Amino acid sequence: MKSGIRYFDTAPFYGFGLSEHRMGEVLRESKDIILSSKVGRVLKRGLPENPASYGWPRPLPFHPVFDYGYDAVMRSYEDSLHRLGRDRIDILFLHDIGTFTHANSAEEQRHFKDAMTGGYRALDELRQSGDVKAIGIGGNEIVVSLRSLDHDDWDIFLLAGRYTLLEQPALDKLLPKCELNSVKVIIGGPFNSGILVGGSTWNYEKAPLAVTQRVELLIIICHEQKCRYQPQH
Repeated sequence: MKSGIRYFDTAPFYGFGLSEHRMGEVLRESKDIILSSKVGRVLKRGLPENPASYGWPRPLPFHPVFDYGYDAVMRSYEDSLHRLGRDRIDILFLHDIGTFTHANSAEEQRHFKDAMTGGYRALDELRQSGDVKAIGIGGNEIVVSLRSLDHDDWDIFLLAGRYTLLEQPALDKLLPKCELNSVKVIIGGPFNSGILVGGSTWNYEKAPLAVTQRVELLIIICHEQKCRYQPQH
C-alpha cells in the first residue's frame, strides 16, 4: 500500500481460501483500492488427499470443486465476501475455463458451456445490481479468451503468462479483438511463473530446455543493450 499499489487480485483456489483470508485481514480498512477475485471453484470442507500437489504447502482445510453454474457462482461470490470480510468485490473473473486446466475434452466443453450460460448470467446480475463493477475471464490461455469474446458482454480479461518479454502470442488476435470489443486486459504473470526473474519455473512447472535457452538469449540481449546505452550527464 505504501508503494502506491492499489490493485489486488486473489481467488478461492489460492491456498483453498487462505489468500482471500489473508488479503481480507490486510485490506479490510482500505477504501481506495480495486480488488478482484474469481469464481468457478466452490470450496468444500476437508483437504484433498495430497494438497501439496495443488501447489499450496499449507492451505486451509478445504478442497476445490469445479462448478461454473449459476448457483455455484453466486455461492462462490458470497463465500469470498465472507473470507475477505468485505461487502463487495470490484472485479469478478470466471477462473480457468480452458484446456490448460481441463485437459479432458468433454469436461472442458461442459465447463465452458456452463460458464457461458449460468455462470455468465450470475456475473451479469451481480454487475447489473452494482454488487461488482466489472466481470471477465481469468486464465492462462489465448483460445478460451477468444472463444469467450463471441459470447455475451465482458468488461475485462486477466491474461496470465501470454504477454511477457518471453511470450507475445496475445498480440496476433486476442489484443486486437479485445480492443475492437472494448474489453480491457490485465497482464497477469508477467514473469512467466518466475523464469524471467531468476527462477526455474514456467507455467507453474519446471521450465523445459527450449524456454530456458530463450531466457538465456533474452539475458544476453538485455546486457548488450545496457552496455550500448550511455546515460548523458
